[in-house]
Amino acid sequence: MARTPPAGARAEAASLSKTVASRAPEFLVPQSRERPRRTRRPVGREPPSVGILDAAFHRASLATPHGDTKPERDRLRAKLKIVRSSATVVRHLRLESRRFAKPGLTEFEEALVAGAFGDAVLHRSLLRIRRAEERIRGQARDAERANARASGSEELGDQIRAFYGRLSSYVREVDPDIEKLRAITQFLRDRPRLDPSAPTLVIAGFPNVGKSSLVAKLSTARPKIADYPFTTLSIAVGHADLGFDRLQVLDTPGVLGRAGRANPAEEEATTAVERAATVVLFVIDPTGLSGYTLEEQEALLAHWREEYPGVPIVEVETKADLGPRKSDRLRVSSVSGLGVEELWKRLRELMKPRGELPPLEEVVEEVDPTEEPVGSPDSTGGRRKRRASVRRERGPD
Repeated sequence: MARTPPAGARAEAASLSKTVASRAPEFLVPQSRERPRRTRRPVGREPPSVGILDAAFHRASLATPHGDTKPERDRLRAKLKIVRSSATVVRHLRLESRRFAKPGLTEFEEALVAGAFGDAVLHRSLLRIRRAEERIRGQARDAERANARASGSEELGDQIRAFYGRLSSYVREVDPDIEKLRAITQFLRDRPRLDPSAPTLVIAGFPNVGKSSLVAKLSTARPKIADYPFTTLSIAVGHADLGFDRLQVLDTPGVLGRAGRANPAEEEATTAVERAATVVLFVIDPTGLSGYTLEEQEALLAHWREEYPGVPIVEVETKADLGPRKSDRLRVSSVSGLGVEELWKRLRELMKPRGELPPLEEVVEEVDPTEEPVGSPDSTGGRRKRRASVRRERGPD
């Protein structure tokens, strides 16, 4: 019957085994090709560096170099670990910042991000991540040079462990910046991406005055419509055909005009008026059903006219179907359609392309009826690519 060693001997043997394993070169320790399971933190989320480093070290562990001798294979394996781990980390860092690569954000998006996260926050995070990439590349080059001078497996193992430690510290340092980029990316994903070259109609005003109903009447947007204030919590976009261009119609949250006390939704609406608008359609509810007086709404309108003198502002009164009212403003109803056609006429006049050329006369040249039809096979078996030409002639200056 085999004797069981005493508890003290078993503990000593286990301790010695751990010591030998920790001091052995990394290349001598058998490695599994399966990704080791990680236990999740019981509270909160893991920082981004955990997933990035896990992917980098797993890829590095799959290095299987070929060589005639064991020292040669060990050296190649060490080099592959350096190259693979550093390249994987750099690739993941670039993926985190790809949303902000060229062509980058529009002026409107930059203003939205600055209003929600603070000035220069995005720039600082991107700069720190770029610096981390540069440091990682520099450390990888240094480690490769040290690898060429290493005398054996023990020294190669020490070099790899040291490189992994520095690599991990660089990635952990930018954890807050990666999380910030992810938050900004999600913030922008929840908002429309405007074409800066297309005309934009921003529909603005107090809450519950009928902005979203008018947006649905004028464009393809289908915003949420309800009889309570602040139904629209962020900007949304629809499109309409101007005949010569595609119009972007921007629905904005209600603005109360509270200086220094605006909530994030109100700030987004103000940013849209300031940075995105070709024309602002200021919606006024004269009935008082919105909960705000006509005087309050007109005060905000007067403030915006003074604050943004270069932006055309069209005033329109909604809920015209609720009864007649004497007013110099255009009155519309999203329910009955009253005044919508006249509103479109005014908007098209303001949205005409700037810097138009004199009228153009298009003359289509007569096609000789004896010629082969365009695209018919010719004598060589090819296809004719001749098209009826169109000549544009400038009118008199």
